[in-house]
Amino acid sequence: MNVFDYLFDSTQNLEKDFVLGPKEKISFKKLHEESLKIASYLKENIGRNENIVLISPNSVFFITAYLGILKSGNICVPLNFSIEQDNLDIILKTTDCKMVFMASSLQSKQILKNEEQLINEDIFNHILRNQESVLFDSDFDKNSLAEIIFTSGSTGIPKGVMISHQNIISNTQSIIEYLDLTSKDVIGIVLPFFYCYGLSLLHTHLRVGGSIVLNNSFIFLGSVINDLKKYKCTGFAGVPSHYQILLKKSQNFKNTDFPDLRYVTQAGGKLHNVFIEEFVQAFPKIDFFVMYGQTEATARLSFLPPNMVSSKKGSIGKGIPGVTLKIVDKHGKEVGIGEEGELMAKGDNIMLGYYKEPEETKKTIKDGWLYTGDIAIEDEDGYLYLMARKKEIIKVGGKRVSPKEIEEVILSIPEVVDCTITGIEDELLGEAIKAIIVLNSTMDQQIMKEKILTRCSEKLSLYKIPQLIEFENNLSVNAAGKKIKK
Repeated sequence: MNVFDYLFDSTQNLEKDFVLGPKEKISFKKLHEESLKIASYLKENIGRNENIVLISPNSVFFITAYLGILKSGNICVPLNFSIEQDNLDIILKTTDCKMVFMASSLQSKQILKNEEQLINEDIFNHILRNQESVLFDSDFDKNSLAEIIFTSGSTGIPKGVMISHQNIISNTQSIIEYLDLTSKDVIGIVLPFFYCYGLSLLHTHLRVGGSIVLNNSFIFLGSVINDLKKYKCTGFAGVPSHYQILLKKSQNFKNTDFPDLRYVTQAGGKLHNVFIEEFVQAFPKIDFFVMYGQTEATARLSFLPPNMVSSKKGSIGKGIPGVTLKIVDKHGKEVGIGEEGELMAKGDNIMLGYYKEPEETKKTIKDGWLYTGDIAIEDEDGYLYLMARKKEIIKVGGKRVSPKEIEEVILSIPEVVDCTITGIEDELLGEAIKAIIVLNSTMDQQIMKEKILTRCSEKLSLYKIPQLIEFENNLSVNAAGKKIKK
């Protein structure tokens, strides 16, 4: 089955608006019709199995192009709309891209080399006015490639994660199940669709007949808060920085009543316990879902039910429906309760592999198991806890140190908005610990440094106390809202 047909299975004739918001609206029926026109144009002009790049902020243009590409049997390559020119050139060449859908507002920023056919919004609208829908074969291989999502590789060169139609169907169905999504749900979206977490919101709400509210201006916190109330959003999804900023930078957020907000979800990195506790205390009636996933798993791997957030602090929960998780040592043998090892995952949502990188694929997927690169432990009740990324472990004088443990202590200080712990070279210890701190106010940095060191000395072993503390004015995040680690 083509994922397009799965997503529109029961919604293609709905007159109800799928996209809500002050700037754009579109019904399920019109979205289905216009996406089919784009798919028909692609079938007639480019054929099948071609890689088609899509560069646009969240919009009806993005959604329609994305769905049309999938239906046509071609492969969508959604890219960060603020992508560097060098990386764009690399991806266009690597994917042998013949066509690029690009928002008109980006044409002066992203330069094509005249080798790719450009579909901007003017051409796009011309297609919609003139293209007739054609018939598509109902016989479609669900395991065929649907999209390539590029992520930052360890070398700095982007890696293309290959996601199949079945991958999306499987992950979408699972998320709908554990979040109990229905046609009554309305999600406030601040996450970009080039990011797998953002795409998962599009998929799930399209499938159940819910609605989405697009907000591309999270920096204006008032507009996000107003959207959640005005459009009676039942859900909100964010990465850690979104919650840190809402809780620490907004004057009104915690004092605002959200009568329709049923739940919120958090993924895209660890949100430290202090922020989760602050949110839950401020909004005890709103369900808080802690989630964990990777692009290599389409989006989601595990979740912690809201009723377990207090009793299982810091846990990423258990595997989502259809996903099996286990922890193994360096020899691939499962470890015991409370023992550290690498987290592995298996399910129909696991990627096909890395695009044109067979060796990297072999290292990451073995016997159907995805090696996540995350160090984890399991408690006696089967709940999982991430300790660190394999690459993030700091070794101070031979002793292993997890950055998250130190970050948790420093973030317990009310004036601290964010803390990033990294390892720096040290001639004596091998690595020393550096803390990069963002404060909530114009506190005297020397006073705050002493306060931070005092708290660390009270809570941590001597070798875990940062040797170097730096202060920054603002939280550094990328276009997906995820924290940039320097």
